[in-house]
Amino acid sequence: MITFILEVLFILLSAVIFAYLVRHFVFTLTALRSSWRRKELNGTNRTLYPHFVSIVIPARNEERVIGRLLQRINELTYPKERVEIIAVDDGSSDSTGTIMEYFAKANGRLKVIHRSPEESGRGKASALNAALRHVNGEIVVCFDADYYPQRDILERLLNEFLDPKVGVVQGRVTVLNEPKNIVTRLVALERIGGYRVNQYARQILRLIPQFGGTVGAVRKGLLDQIGGWDESALTEDTDLTFRAYLAGYKVRYVNNAECYEEAVESWRAYWRQRRRWAEGHMAAALKHSVPVLKNKKLTLREKVDGILLLNVYFMPLLVLFSWIIGVLLFFSGSSQWISALWFFILMSFYSFAGNFAPFFEVGIGTYLDGRSRALWLMPLLLFTFLYNVAICTKAFADLCLVKVFGRKQRSWCKNYSLWRWKKLYYKLRRNIRKTSMALEEFQTFIVIAFGAFFFIMLLPALLELKKPGDAGPRRIDDCSILLEEQLRIASLEKTEDMKFDQALVSKVSQIIAALPNLET
Repeated sequence: MITFILEVLFILLSAVIFAYLVRHFVFTLTALRSSWRRKELNGTNRTLYPHFVSIVIPARNEERVIGRLLQRINELTYPKERVEIIAVDDGSSDSTGTIMEYFAKANGRLKVIHRSPEESGRGKASALNAALRHVNGEIVVCFDADYYPQRDILERLLNEFLDPKVGVVQGRVTVLNEPKNIVTRLVALERIGGYRVNQYARQILRLIPQFGGTVGAVRKGLLDQIGGWDESALTEDTDLTFRAYLAGYKVRYVNNAECYEEAVESWRAYWRQRRRWAEGHMAAALKHSVPVLKNKKLTLREKVDGILLLNVYFMPLLVLFSWIIGVLLFFSGSSQWISALWFFILMSFYSFAGNFAPFFEVGIGTYLDGRSRALWLMPLLLFTFLYNVAICTKAFADLCLVKVFGRKQRSWCKNYSLWRWKKLYYKLRRNIRKTSMALEEFQTFIVIAFGAFFFIMLLPALLELKKPGDAGPRRIDDCSILLEEQLRIASLEKTEDMKFDQALVSKVSQIIAALPNLET
């Protein structure tokens, strides 16, 4: 009975994995086919400037990069009389606010909002809502402080708003500090697969491109209609994407509206960033999945893509469960076709995992960008997927704790406290990890452990293990060797209780010699 239940669960998991695999195959072929046609379907440069734009820049302790962005904003080619800039200093403890004021003196279009310590530090969504009260433009364009846009990015983004049904437009993010180290290079590959192929294909197929929270524009009327950004959401960008669709608007992606970002440069920072993304995306899935299915404004293809997009961060968990169930079924003597499904899981597990840069999308993305030298890093995406399995497992556990005990007020670092026992847990963990080097070594150990776990899961499928008792035929020459060894032992021990009939042994030896190369 237990084996039957495990087989049913394994079949269901395989079906879900296959659905994601087909999804990314379709996205890859769609992006490749569009490239062959040499036709850019969006983002054309028109000479129309119908919108008054408000550029919003929320920042907290960003003194290192805020000046670079403000200088770049002043160099944009969009008509300056149709642009206002609102920079929010969300209670920074460094010189971020001072730098903002310096640029405001030289640029009359720049307005600086300083938030008091009592109201600041509640997260990016809170800072955006504070700026929203001062917005006068029809379109709100958001940039994080560590981004660097191309000069004509506003023209490329705003063209999509000529369609009144479009409420949100997202540009492409590329990595500025890619050559820094192996972490930034792998993040750059993820961005290539996620934007050049995944987002682009969803735009072409008229599915649900995702708003990324930065390098994007939102219609002011939409924000007023839905009440601004949700300050309780861990990933306010994903939340806004689906609130826009549920309100009857569309999201569009412009592939040639590029903006550079500074990617995380260590595995510790990668862990913290992706854990927040995973937990926030999972929470958005629990919040929006049912409304998406019930909404009559969405087409069938938008509903299917929306559900797959919302639940993409659950996939590493499902893959982990499929590994465990597959091993149990393998050693329990399940049917051969179940073993075939188990092998399929192992072959394709890192080719479907959504925003974790699927193999196919990264390969075609680097090809379309003309960056063939980056392909040598693709095998390392297996490493990042195993790392994300641990990340998503931790994020899911944190989400369960949040649902049980609740969450305190949001902050920029997106960390939260639950009850006193959890505070003690984090305090103990901080004491153990006294230095950043210790933390790096600890997380490296986690990755190695997951790599070893994966190898153990893969080993039974690669080695054709034989069932007990099925040792195969034995040659008669082997029998002769065994018989002679028994005779040698008997002669050495010379015990009275071990008596061999030498005549019988001689006859058996003659028979064996007469049948040299036969098998029993």
